[in-house]
Amino acid sequence: MYLMNRSNRQKIILLLGLHFNATSQLEYKSDVLGDTFEQATILQPDDYEGNVTCTLVKRKSGQSKIGVLYIHGFSDYFFQTEMADKFSKKGFAFYALDLRKYGRSHSENQKICNVRNLNEYFADIDTALSIMHQEGVEKILLSGHSTGGLIVSLYANQRIGKELFDAIYLNSPFFDMNLNPILKKVVLPLVVKKGNKSPNKIMKGGLSPWYGMSIYYKDKGEWQYNLAWKPHNAPAVNYGWLKAIYDGQRQIHKGIKLSKPTLVMYSNNSVYNKNWTDEMLTGDAVLNVKDIEKYAKKIDGNVQIQSIEDGMHDLILSKKSVREEVYFKLFQWLETAF
Repeated sequence: MYLMNRSNRQKIILLLGLHFNATSQLEYKSDVLGDTFEQATILQPDDYEGNVTCTLVKRKSGQSKIGVLYIHGFSDYFFQTEMADKFSKKGFAFYALDLRKYGRSHSENQKICNVRNLNEYFADIDTALSIMHQEGVEKILLSGHSTGGLIVSLYANQRIGKELFDAIYLNSPFFDMNLNPILKKVVLPLVVKKGNKSPNKIMKGGLSPWYGMSIYYKDKGEWQYNLAWKPHNAPAVNYGWLKAIYDGQRQIHKGIKLSKPTLVMYSNNSVYNKNWTDEMLTGDAVLNVKDIEKYAKKIDGNVQIQSIEDGMHDLILSKKSVREEVYFKLFQWLETAF
C-alpha cells in the first residue's frame, strides 16, 4: 500500500515543518463551532492580492494515530460537526481546512473564493498534512467535497511518491461543468480564454439559490451555518476562477493516476428544477452525476465508485437515512483501505 518508505516520508514532513515553523508559529484558539473545536491560522506567502492565510480546524479529542483532513467545496467552509463526530467515534483525529480566501481564511484584501490556478491550494494542503503528522497522526484519509474533490484529486496526482496521506475520499467531486453538450464543447472554451487577459473581470450569472435553501435549517433543510461564508447565492466568479476550474477539469478528463486507495461517492440522480420541489432533497442539484461517474472511471488506480440513492450534492447533508448509508459504506471501505 505504501509507495514511500517511512524514512522518506519523515524527511518530507521535516522539510515542510521547517518551512512552516520559519513563517509562522501554530497557535490554536477557540473556534466558531464551539468548545469541541479549535482553529489555527496559518500564514502563507503573499500572492497577487496580498496577504494569504488558510485555517486548520480540528475537533478536540484524545491522541490518535489515524486521522482525516477534510477539504470543503466552492462558496463553502467547514461546518459539518456531525461528520467530525462520526469520525471521532471511529477513532479518527478530525481536521478540516478552510482554504485560502474561503470562510475563516478570507480577508478584506481578497475577492472571496478567488483563484487563478488550483495548484495555489496545494501549499495549504501540504502544510495541514505536515501539521497532522507532527501532532502524531500516522495514517491520513484525505477527503474532498465538490470543488474540494477536484482539488484533492489533482493534488494527489501531483504528489505521487511524496504522499503525506494514505487514502482518498471524494464526495461528489466537481469533475465537469454541468452544462449542455453544445455549451460545454463550443461556448465554454471560448469564454475561458478571457481568463488569460481579464482574470479579474466578473462574470454574469450564478448558481441557483435552491441548493442552499434545501440544506439551510431556516429554509428547507436542517443544517445551521454562517450565510456570510456560505450564502444561498454564491458570489459571482471572475474569468480567472473559471479558467482555473476548466484547466483542472481538463486534467481529469485526460485521465489522472492516484496511487492510494480511493473511494468516489455521488448521488444516483441529478435534479434540474427552476422552481422549488421536494425533489431537491433527493438528488444532486449542483452537478450532473453522470459526469462524476464518467470521469471517476477514467482514474488510473485502486478506485471504487458508489452511487447513493437519494443523495444530495453534499452527501453528508442528505436526509438522515441517506447519510447514515454514506457513513456506513465509507467506514466499511476504510477498514480495507487502512
